[in-house]
Amino acid sequence: MIRLQHVSRRFRSDEVETTALAEINLNVAEGEFVAIMGPSGCGKSTLLNILGTIDRPSEGHYWFEDRDLAATSEAELAKFRRDRLGFVFQSFNLIDELTIVENVALGLAYSSLPRAEKRARVEAAMDRVGIAHRRGHHPHQLSGGQQQRAAIARAIVGRPSLILADEPTGNLDTENGAQVMDILAELNREGTTIVMVTHSPAHADFAKRTVHMLDGKILASARLAA
Repeated sequence: MIRLQHVSRRFRSDEVETTALAEINLNVAEGEFVAIMGPSGCGKSTLLNILGTIDRPSEGHYWFEDRDLAATSEAELAKFRRDRLGFVFQSFNLIDELTIVENVALGLAYSSLPRAEKRARVEAAMDRVGIAHRRGHHPHQLSGGQQQRAAIARAIVGRPSLILADEPTGNLDTENGAQVMDILAELNREGTTIVMVTHSPAHADFAKRTVHMLDGKILASARLAA
């Protein structure tokens, strides 16, 4: 599904150039669950941003199925994100002025689906993560775990083929973190491809493969023993 070839990302200021990623080669098969680990500043989030087409590589190619996304227009990338990707962030990124059902519905804001189908998908996504009983509440009225489940509902309401999760349990206690990981693992068992950045070895164990990074490079890739 995903193939990165010699991907580098450099950031330039007036006086200095910083290499965030250096010659990254990475393949992710359809249906995989890959955890990316490494110390802060090693390039994990930059890599995830490129996979999500939020950022572009300075060099190299990003193949998603048969398309080189590194050479795709912004308009086409926006459509790609809408149709194929779901994002889950450490800080939830919910809009506090909106109710939970309205936040989840944002995942279909640019969809051309009929209104009835949108409503059905929103309700199904909230049921899926156990947040439907909080549909009329606002984010500040929910616990951190409930907010992250709402964020996952927003990510899956469009039925993406790839979920990108950046420290999805980073702001959660042990119990809520485990619940979030159980949801992600179940989605993966049903066929959704997941790439997750995490600092937690215990949560990385939910993945089928762990990629270790340091200083913008991939050091090792280890597959979970069956």
